[in-house]
Amino acid sequence: MKLINLPNSLTLVNLFAGCLAIVFIFSPGHLEYVGYCTLVSLVADYFDGFAARFTNTKTEIGKELDSLADMVSFGLVPGAILFSLLSFHFKSVSTNENEMQVIWSSAPAFLITLFSALRLAKFNLDTRQSDGFIGLATPANTIFVVGILEVFLHNQYGLSETILSPAFLFGITLAFSYLLIAEIPMFAFKFKSFGWAGNEIRYVFIIVSLLLLGVLKFAALSAIILLYILTSVILFFYQKTKSISEK
Repeated sequence: MKLINLPNSLTLVNLFAGCLAIVFIFSPGHLEYVGYCTLVSLVADYFDGFAARFTNTKTEIGKELDSLADMVSFGLVPGAILFSLLSFHFKSVSTNENEMQVIWSSAPAFLITLFSALRLAKFNLDTRQSDGFIGLATPANTIFVVGILEVFLHNQYGLSETILSPAFLFGITLAFSYLLIAEIPMFAFKFKSFGWAGNEIRYVFIIVSLLLLGVLKFAALSAIILLYILTSVILFFYQKTKSISEK
């Protein structure tokens, strides 16, 4: 059984970047590097599947390795980011600097890591998710959380104080934990061809996303994921309504 090939190597790059992201999250003064690590993980994660199809080297071990890497880069990383942001808040309001109290108060952030594990396990067994997703994919969830982190780091629109609010962070944790396992179909960016027909939603979404990046900068990361979720929900209900009307 060949362990090292191009797709698996890209998956390991994804995992390595995820490991570095965790190190930077818990290293004081290095949070600005987390976004770069996540970008590397996202690119490697996208192209490992492409490389497997291109080189005809799709294997079961590659599938399992991909999920293990994703669990770190797109499961542990977003939970650690939310934990770190909550810790900033609780440390700032703590009068006795009780470290254990800060840790336990921030620990619920890892709920998003637990639901990421459930989502990845479900994805591996769910035959309905070959061309799209049922529930929010872990990379999309991570992009949203990294977007929140970037807005906080740059105090974009003066939102840093709002982002550190426990109500906001716990709300994100609960909402996105649910979305990870929700029975809501969400479109994928897997192009079977590059023609317009059949890819209309993907191309329009990419164009709108690029416009948002140009206008909103860092905040666009989270805004794009919210738009993605909203678009998927609208398509879901539209197709459901259409199906009922055709019966």
